[in-house]
Amino acid sequence: MGQRSLDPRSWQRAPRPPAAAGPQLRGRLHGEAVGQQPPGALPCRPSPARVPLHEAEHPRAQSPRDAAAPAARPGPTLTCSAASGPRPAAAGLARPFRRCPAGLGTALRREATGGPCGRGRPGTQVLKKSLQRGVVLSTGSFLVYEAHKLISGFAEVHASFKVEDVIEQADYLYGSGETEKLYRLLVQHKNSDDAELLWRLARSSRDLAQLGSTSAEEKKQLTYDSLEYAKKALEKNESNFAAHKWYGICLSDVGDYEGIKTKIGNAIIIKEHFQRAIELNPKDATTIHLIGIWCYSFAEMPWYQRKIAATLFATPPTSTFQEALRYFHMAEEADPNFYSKNLLFLGKTYLKLNNKKMALLWLSKAKEYPAQTEEDKQVQKEALELLNSI
Repeated sequence: MGQRSLDPRSWQRAPRPPAAAGPQLRGRLHGEAVGQQPPGALPCRPSPARVPLHEAEHPRAQSPRDAAAPAARPGPTLTCSAASGPRPAAAGLARPFRRCPAGLGTALRREATGGPCGRGRPGTQVLKKSLQRGVVLSTGSFLVYEAHKLISGFAEVHASFKVEDVIEQADYLYGSGETEKLYRLLVQHKNSDDAELLWRLARSSRDLAQLGSTSAEEKKQLTYDSLEYAKKALEKNESNFAAHKWYGICLSDVGDYEGIKTKIGNAIIIKEHFQRAIELNPKDATTIHLIGIWCYSFAEMPWYQRKIAATLFATPPTSTFQEALRYFHMAEEADPNFYSKNLLFLGKTYLKLNNKKMALLWLSKAKEYPAQTEEDKQVQKEALELLNSI
């Protein structure tokens, strides 16, 4: 290693070397002699010792203390290449800052990939693992943040959802006869815990099943779905009269698919739910009408079905047309002209009792009832047929 001149005249700034003289200039700045390297050899980096820029351009004279200071103990050396000679191992730590002045990020990336800043050194694996760990942590933080946003979004949707608004819209669609729209609205809330929504969904599913455009397969599925919704409504609120009412209706519909024996077997359960609904709401005309239908069905039950009932019950359920007529009139008194089918059964019951005058009166009302649903249209058709038969 060459000695610096002590002549102050040699401290003048030397002309700027060309760009290709970078390694030689760095060697001069660190006071080291840079040897001529063969073509193709990796450039050897200088010692980790640094000299401030102002001292590199204007070196100070070596003081007697500096000259008398013992030489630093050389550290372990690593071989850069055959032409570069031994180098201190500590140079690996300072190397990125000297070799890659573009910034720490570039140096770290080269260290992690084993690029030009060094290959096969112990520090490379450490830095690589550190960077990988940082990427994993950053990715994890990003995923947690996205999950938080998603959950927050769900919370906002849930907070903005109001049962009262859905019920109000559903009742409007039901009153307008919009059966399909009503079903699409309510089926979105089939997993709700609100009994008011669930029994309305049961009713809507049954109404959709009654449409003439509904296929036989869809009708069966909707019938069973309506029973499940009504059952869930009862589980959520046993004191809800409408849940009892629609559970009885839907249970009766399911009996049409499971045979006469099951239908008769369910008759007592159905009537119990209707009676419970009237206890909870004595002024509900629809439930009163349904008990009238139950009485009418057992009053006109054929003999073979009575035999089936006798095998299912110790005391088979029975009823009369007079009892059915009483319930139909009670329903009409509770809510006049509320249901086309109640008008129809008033006329049919009077026919069973051979009172044609009263039968004509109620059948005419049923025929003239404004049709808003598919069931209303069917009632009009049957009423007209009965009028023509009298």
